Amino acid sequence: MSSSLSADQTVSAGSQTSDKPGDKYDPREVEPRWQRAWQDAGLFSSSAQGSDRPKFFLMEMFPYPSGRIHMGHVRNYSIGDVLARGYRMRGYRVLYPMGWDAFGLPAENAAIKAGVHPRIWTEKNIDAMKGPLVRLGQSYDWSHELCTCDPSYFVHEQRIFIEMWKRGMAYRKGALVNWCPQCATVLANEQVEDGLCWRCQSGVVQRELVQWFIRITAYAQEILDDIAKLNGKWPDKVLSMQTNWIGRSEGARIKFALVQPLSADESGAATSEIEVFTTRPDTLFGATFMSIAAEHPLALRLARGTGREAEVTAFVNKVRAEDKIRRGAEDYVKEGVFTGAYVVNPATGKQIPVYIANFVLMDYGTGAVMAVPAHDQRDFEFARKYSLPLAVVILPPDRTLEVAAMDAAYVDAGTLVASGPFDGTPSEEAKGRITAWLRERGQGEQTVSYRLRDWLVSRQRYWGCPIPMVECQGGCGYQPVPDSELPVCLPEDVEFVPGGKSPLSTHPTWAQTTCPVCKGPARRETDTMDGFMESSWYFLRYTAPNYKDGILDEKGLSWMPVDLYVGGSEHATKHLIYARFFTKMLSDWGLLPKDLREPFSRLLTQGMVLKDAYRCATHDYLYPEEVQDGTCKQCGQPAQQLRQMKMSKSFRNVVEPMTLIDRYGADTVRLFCLFAAPPDSVLEWSEAGVEGCSRFLGRLHRLVLRALSLPLAPDGSATGPEDLALRRKTHKTIRRVTTDLFERLQYNTAIAAIMELCNETGDRLTAMGQGAVLNFAVREAIESAVLLLCPMAPHLCEELWRLLGNQGFAVAATWPICDEAIARDHQVTVVVQVNGKKRGEVLVAPDADEATVTALAMADANVNQHTAGKAVKKAVFVKGRLLNLVVG
Repeated sequence: MSSSLSADQTVSAGSQTSDKPGDKYDPREVEPRWQRAWQDAGLFSSSAQGSDRPKFFLMEMFPYPSGRIHMGHVRNYSIGDVLARGYRMRGYRVLYPMGWDAFGLPAENAAIKAGVHPRIWTEKNIDAMKGPLVRLGQSYDWSHELCTCDPSYFVHEQRIFIEMWKRGMAYRKGALVNWCPQCATVLANEQVEDGLCWRCQSGVVQRELVQWFIRITAYAQEILDDIAKLNGKWPDKVLSMQTNWIGRSEGARIKFALVQPLSADESGAATSEIEVFTTRPDTLFGATFMSIAAEHPLALRLARGTGREAEVTAFVNKVRAEDKIRRGAEDYVKEGVFTGAYVVNPATGKQIPVYIANFVLMDYGTGAVMAVPAHDQRDFEFARKYSLPLAVVILPPDRTLEVAAMDAAYVDAGTLVASGPFDGTPSEEAKGRITAWLRERGQGEQTVSYRLRDWLVSRQRYWGCPIPMVECQGGCGYQPVPDSELPVCLPEDVEFVPGGKSPLSTHPTWAQTTCPVCKGPARRETDTMDGFMESSWYFLRYTAPNYKDGILDEKGLSWMPVDLYVGGSEHATKHLIYARFFTKMLSDWGLLPKDLREPFSRLLTQGMVLKDAYRCATHDYLYPEEVQDGTCKQCGQPAQQLRQMKMSKSFRNVVEPMTLIDRYGADTVRLFCLFAAPPDSVLEWSEAGVEGCSRFLGRLHRLVLRALSLPLAPDGSATGPEDLALRRKTHKTIRRVTTDLFERLQYNTAIAAIMELCNETGDRLTAMGQGAVLNFAVREAIESAVLLLCPMAPHLCEELWRLLGNQGFAVAATWPICDEAIARDHQVTVVVQVNGKKRGEVLVAPDADEATVTALAMADANVNQHTAGKAVKKAVFVKGRLLNLVVG
């Protein structure tokens, strides 16, 4: 609607009462009716919106089709839908799509348990989830729907993989990998959480396999550098997590010669040295032993022929089974085993022992570190435990260090001692000088190391995108499948065996093919891709889901980048890094514009939904209906009430969205999810809160009916002070809601402002008494409230918009505009302080100057009492807010 209505417009609109529903609002009848009307009118189709409008591309992280939506989904999707509807009302062309992250282990596990094919299980679940989303009132453009298990989708992913292989970005190598025995597949480092599989929560072990990797490390520095571009647009928490995960460290690689070089054998090539990475080359002269990771390629080889092979093997197997995150913690108990091998410190020429230490990780640097126990606390603890020598090589500026008296490592800056030609050099300066000295001797060089490792994408499962490579049985090696034979699809006639091999590897014919180079026999790659491959570029495909000649066309490119992405912060070091990597890589290939380096301009991470849970010592977690008077109904034992746990099936504290929608209506459920907490904070579930939102919507409905029952003002005018005050409130509310929704993304405060406006409008009608009329100010307030609330409670607002006599849809109406002249306060309250303490207040015009405010302040009895007989030495004046008089 416009910022103001004329009297004639008010009378005309008020007289239109055709199709007016009854007095009782029934969401079960009203909501489906408006949903059908929106669909029939095609209101949410991005192609139906004018191309001359500014674009807004909004999306939530697409769901895995588990078969049901939960309250976390409802909250997430309500947050997105508010902005989609709001931006349409503001004149934007909006792309708001939905799709399905359809590949994954749950479908395969269902096939094992229930004997149903993963495709059938997935398609059935998608159908089961779409209904509730429509019932919730989501304004998705379903013509842009996609499903990652559709060959028309993953054919482009296979082309991307082949291009990666051609450009050296995809490769195979043997490595120790994270293996989930329960899922019978490999996991990337990002998919292991506290030593457990991110999907099934079972323990992860190490296994050596030849796997496919993506060279994401080629973009590590750019991914890190471009975090600066996202400051203020992405949550600080997510950016910090990504910075730490990439883990850039500047230092040096230093070569330590093996005293006994290793000959080539079946387990590895010949080697005469071990290379370490260190950020402290200034302490090289103090290295008294070396520590390597249990996963290091030389860990077992070093012990051969030393008589220590059995002890080393047992220790290595033990450590490899432990949680990597825990191993890297500062308070982790340090343990190690001597390999029997020695290396030569290149600075001192001394032989130092090589240990395998449980706190050294292969994921950092080279998986080998020079141990300087006098100047590194972990090395210090390890050396004291195993009676290894310490050598002080850096002295603090204020004292000397005696090895025997040290109870902790000295890790700060200082001056080098016992360091040959570098004695007396400040430690920071020595880092560069010693590195240069090593480079001249061919024993080291300056380098940068990253914690980020190349992305392991092989998965030993069926229900995933097939890797489009074949291995020639002759001499051609691995070759890509020709484009004319893409997509490589999964066979339908497969058998699933619990805990067994992937059905692809055991299928009698599927893997048999021909080499595209020599035409001889070849075998298809039977691994499938990590599911995060599909979600790394799906936002691009949303823009042109039916385009066959590439990922997206020129029209699709016009939507990029995504203006707002809504999802969970738990994906900070997985999906969100992968998506950033893909965008940069595809831009370098020319498939995206050169200046399109980031996929998501703004990121909103919603908080979790929490609810109390109950637990019995005998029967574990209980459903609320299984608890009576604080006891378990099954056994009578006390049921412990656990406050505000994550809403989860495992905690049996879930609330079924459809049950709530059937009882209260979709608008109430949406409104509670938006009003109960800021979107980026946790939402504490409250049945009373749901009831409160339902009551508010009922009050709004009755307010409209009450207003429409009044006679129209003779001239529609609203010139009295009370009406002017209501108009001022209306336009202030428009300004606040607009800012809160579209700039601050604070829906709860926006809703609170609308509630205040509704309350003041009701108060104005009450104050009119018997002479109450529907004048311009009241109608403007009501219509503004309806339109401002429309993105949050669209069904009721459509109904009220029609009740008010308006034609067309509320969701297609123009967003209210604040008239600043009307919103401006005629008087403001200025706080008066004397020597910093509040002594009074004065009402003045907003633009009143210091002299005017001071004169009024001095006329105040309390202010005068505290300034009488004293000189005003200084006055601090903030126009419209504060006057502080400093007297003495």
